[in-house]
Amino acid sequence: MSDVQLGMPELPAPGYPADVRARLDADAKEVIARYPDARSALLPLLHLVQSEEGYVTRTGVRFCAETLGLTTAEVTAVATFYTMYRRKASGDYQVGVCTNTLCAVMGGDAIFDELKEHLGVGNNETTEDGKVTLEHIECNAACDFAPVVMVNWEFFDNQTPESAKAMVDDLRAGRPVSPTRGAPLCTFKETARILAGFPDEREGAVEASGGAGPASLTGLRLAKGEAAGRIVSPRHAEVPAGRPGTDQQTSAPDPAGPGTAGSEEGE
Repeated sequence: MSDVQLGMPELPAPGYPADVRARLDADAKEVIARYPDARSALLPLLHLVQSEEGYVTRTGVRFCAETLGLTTAEVTAVATFYTMYRRKASGDYQVGVCTNTLCAVMGGDAIFDELKEHLGVGNNETTEDGKVTLEHIECNAACDFAPVVMVNWEFFDNQTPESAKAMVDDLRAGRPVSPTRGAPLCTFKETARILAGFPDEREGAVEASGGAGPASLTGLRLAKGEAAGRIVSPRHAEVPAGRPGTDQQTSAPDPAGPGTAGSEEGE
């Protein structure tokens, strides 16, 4: 019985200081006004409190619950369901390496393993200087740029272990780092405020926001008939009589070779 320890129950979460509470109340009022039902504002309010302390604290959960008339259990259930809400203190830069199937095959697993060793941290751990939190992500929705790394949800496409290590070294040293597409980087707290729905007031940031690249758009252009394409039968499958096969194209052959359709499909 000597191993049994009776712990004290957890005390209620403290509130924000008066000045912080007043500022957050004003921001929350602006967010809630966008929705016909106040509780629909929970997701952006969680980003708002995350922008205050860098993660969703018990104090932040209490603020959201009191503001929206919810229980702390209801707020916690949402905050723990979505991975974009941090549950512990994290770094200024969230470096997420895609380790889903295509990115993994293209080198994502190698990037993640080398970054863990290079930074001396594991998954969801933060470097001692508080600059970088490393995590693996299941999909960054950018398979045509695999392997992909994201920093505070901005894209770094076609990465290698070497380029990823150079990038985190620059982040930790405070040197400028630019995504391959999208807005310039800002800190995780600043990103959380933008995700709460407040404007990004940095000069040129909105105009710099990136979209899909040429590889992503080729399928759309094919569907619209704006790009030449080919009908290709599965490997080793018999081609029914009268049906186009691998040697019959819907457009003139491309001298660039197989796998391309004009100058469009290989972009």
